[in-house]
Amino acid sequence: MPSTTTIRNDHDDLAPALTERLPTDVEFCSIRHVSGTTEAIEVRQGVLEPVTTSLDSGVMVTVWDDGGLGYAATSDITVAGIDAAIDEARRWARATATVSVLDTPPVVATSGSYETEVGTSWTTTTLGERIDLLATHEAELRIDDRIVDSAAWLERVDSDTIIVSTGDGVIRQHVRKVHPGLVAVANTGSNTQSRSFGGGAFCGQGGVEVLHRYGFGEAAPRIAAQALELLDAPNAPTGDMALLLAPDQMILQIHESIGHPLELDRILGDERNYAGTSFVTPDMFGSYRYGSELLNVTFDPTVTGQLASYAFDDDGTPATRDHLIRDGVLERGLGGAISQARSGLDGVANSRACNWNRPPIDRMANLNVEPGESTFDELVAGVERGIYMETNNSWSIDDSRNKFQFGCEYGRLIEDGELTTAVRNPGYRGISATFWRNLVGVGNSDSVIVMGTPNCGKGEPNQVIQVGHASPACLFDNVAVFGGDE
Repeated sequence: MPSTTTIRNDHDDLAPALTERLPTDVEFCSIRHVSGTTEAIEVRQGVLEPVTTSLDSGVMVTVWDDGGLGYAATSDITVAGIDAAIDEARRWARATATVSVLDTPPVVATSGSYETEVGTSWTTTTLGERIDLLATHEAELRIDDRIVDSAAWLERVDSDTIIVSTGDGVIRQHVRKVHPGLVAVANTGSNTQSRSFGGGAFCGQGGVEVLHRYGFGEAAPRIAAQALELLDAPNAPTGDMALLLAPDQMILQIHESIGHPLELDRILGDERNYAGTSFVTPDMFGSYRYGSELLNVTFDPTVTGQLASYAFDDDGTPATRDHLIRDGVLERGLGGAISQARSGLDGVANSRACNWNRPPIDRMANLNVEPGESTFDELVAGVERGIYMETNNSWSIDDSRNKFQFGCEYGRLIEDGELTTAVRNPGYRGISATFWRNLVGVGNSDSVIVMGTPNCGKGEPNQVIQVGHASPACLFDNVAVFGGDE
């Protein structure tokens, strides 16, 4: 009779018990256990929304055998449950053996660990204190009757992962993520304007100190004041001009027009019927001029405190810092071990899954634009006529991640080398294949902000995952800009 003994105990004690379940009659097997806790608190218009705390735990089994690959997931953390999942994964491996594009598993057993650096643990605060903090900052947003909506929120995610694999591989990773938010919506007549705390981008790994890292405690009055300022501001102008993008808008530009088109599984066609394809083709790597010589983009899961930092991806590949684009030339794609084996192209350690019940696929992790040499003031001073934009609020991009149109929350004109009038409803459009070649200025390290995107979706079944982006302010020449009157 199958054993119903629960093998889950303390998370760090799981590795030996999971290793005992690994089958010895297949080429390769890994068991990935994920245990997660999420707390979400929001205060909106002076009212505490329902506080939610969710707990989730389960395993994903991966089996490679005779050229086939199979997955199976279960939340039944017993001997019988694990063994049943192994049998199911083995069955799928047998079923795919005759149609697989790979003859041998491209993954190997690895061992190691990773743990988020936490300065001040959230265990030092009570739930009541966290609610009071949000209530205080939400109240600071309601500075005028024209503020018709306001909210402050905090989401915390603790995730613990263990991967055991054939060949005595054992990986342990403990990740602590924090996502704070603020938004103020102002209205008069038919004119509605909103300002937020970086559009949700000011998030990262760590403890209470993440709030201080981004100035969360001081942000509410400024956000509310700018929302009101935009009510009386003129619409952004329309025409071709210089465009200076703040770091919290650059992350969207990086994400959509560099990150997604460089995913190798997308280039290979895997995402075509759901998330689209890519204008990038395999022959471009090593020679294609993606941007001007000022453009340097790295994949770097080793950045302390960034949202998607880790030591190993979910296939067990050790994470390293790698250049994707160097001096404007495309060098490598965003593909894990499987996509690298399929394509014959260099990739990175970015085979990631959103949870225990999803197999890993090619995902962005920390994708960063490296700093240049210009100060922010020097970037502004070099512009005779242009516009500065902060904080994304709308985006549209075609299926090949080439033609795009983005809107921002806040803009300011640049006239004769100075920031002048605030403008509302600023937007711009372009083509990825040429936009980055118009990069004419990159801010230095003083203008770099390490941020993230907590809700990147991809895959069938869908996976929503956290991505890190860091960028300085960047200046582009001859960009099609438009305002709300267009």
